[in-house]
Amino acid sequence: MSDTTPRNHAGLRPAGVRHRPPGAFVPRSLEEALEARAAHPEAVPVAGGTDLWVEANAHRLHPPALLDLSRVDELRAWERRNGTVFVGAGVTFTRVLDELGAFPALVEAARTIGSPQIRNRATIGGNLGTASPAGDGIAVLAAYDAEVVAGAAGGRTRRIPLGEFLVGPKRTSLAPDELILGVEWTPSPGSGSFAKVGRRNAMVISVASVCLQLDEEAHRVRLALGSVGPTVLRAPRAEDFAAGLDWSHPNSGLEEFGRLAASDSRPIDDHRGTAAYRRHAVGVLAQRALARALEERC
Repeated sequence: MSDTTPRNHAGLRPAGVRHRPPGAFVPRSLEEALEARAAHPEAVPVAGGTDLWVEANAHRLHPPALLDLSRVDELRAWERRNGTVFVGAGVTFTRVLDELGAFPALVEAARTIGSPQIRNRATIGGNLGTASPAGDGIAVLAAYDAEVVAGAAGGRTRRIPLGEFLVGPKRTSLAPDELILGVEWTPSPGSGSFAKVGRRNAMVISVASVCLQLDEEAHRVRLALGSVGPTVLRAPRAEDFAAGLDWSHPNSGLEEFGRLAASDSRPIDDHRGTAAYRRHAVGVLAQRALARALEERC
């Protein structure tokens, strides 16, 4: 039997929250999780809780109920299949570091996410569901041209291009009865990297970030920008310019590539940095990322 009866779940209560903790639904399988999601769309999905409890502790979020996905084994799997890579929503960033070394940009981003304790809990699905423009994992998945795999009760699934999944700051196109099952992409032949700048060297929300991925076969560059728009952005003008470069002699084009990347950004001023600084940072990071990727071809 599925244990989906609402109840006070003392183990899920965050420190500092004074209101009565919400009830929780605790499915033990993906089928039960999707059924609970359909029956109780008001319940907020939670696995690691590293984003949700920040909002709850700050009294910005008061979920009427929780859908605890931490016991759903199907969400914690990843695999290569039919030329693609699928990573389940419940895969933590610690596991990304340990198991997905074939994808350097994703590993580099995972290494910058919080502390080891946070990485032990934080998941790919949580990063996607929070949909923050500063989501480091999201910037990499955007550069990978990834699709979010969503599921609903009755075995319904759909694949959503990341650019359509992210619709605004912390907003997604996920339907009320859907859960994020994972993310899927086709690996590109070529090097990739992730870099960000913040107000300190570690455990920091990015002021600006870039992820660059080469596709050697298509002679294309995919460039994603984080923390410089309402969502993680792609940089189409910079990408098109890089595709026209002679990759054997790219130095003359690096500065222009950085300038175009900065012009593709849409930053704002906030407490972490000014729009002008963010544009400058994006330009520098993009230029360095392309230079590094092309050097690694030699």
